[in-house]
Amino acid sequence: MNAIARLVALFVALCDRIPHSLVALLARLTLAIIFWRSGETKVVGWHLKDSAIYLFREEYKLPLIDPVVAAHLAALGEHLFPALLVIGLASRAAAMGLLFMTLVIQTFVYPDAYVDHALWAIATLVVIAKGPGVFSLDHLVKARWADGARQMG
Repeated sequence: MNAIARLVALFVALCDRIPHSLVALLARLTLAIIFWRSGETKVVGWHLKDSAIYLFREEYKLPLIDPVVAAHLAALGEHLFPALLVIGLASRAAAMGLLFMTLVIQTFVYPDAYVDHALWAIATLVVIAKGPGVFSLDHLVKARWADGARQMG
């Protein structure tokens, strides 16, 4: 094997050692920050801002859903799903919720922001496809469930 082939093989081997759990944690935290910050612009305390409802009524204009309902659902999703991702609980479902929101935003709200939305979608797909990794409550729940199933069997 020549020197270039050895360097390429070494590089690939090093890349293969990057743990999924680290990648998943970074994906989860990045998504949480993005969506939480967006959710925070919609609320004051426990109340939805009038400006959020205005945006859904006048700018976003989502089809098939009342703007007041849409604004409330968006604010809820932008707080609930990130919180779940941070602690790693129901991570795949939370990521699926954010993927759905991303697709709605891309399709109906900001269709020209496809680069940002593609990055968000990729981060959600990492968590959906491979799970949240060991730094999550999901991992602990799964381990305890497996341990309990072994003890029963």
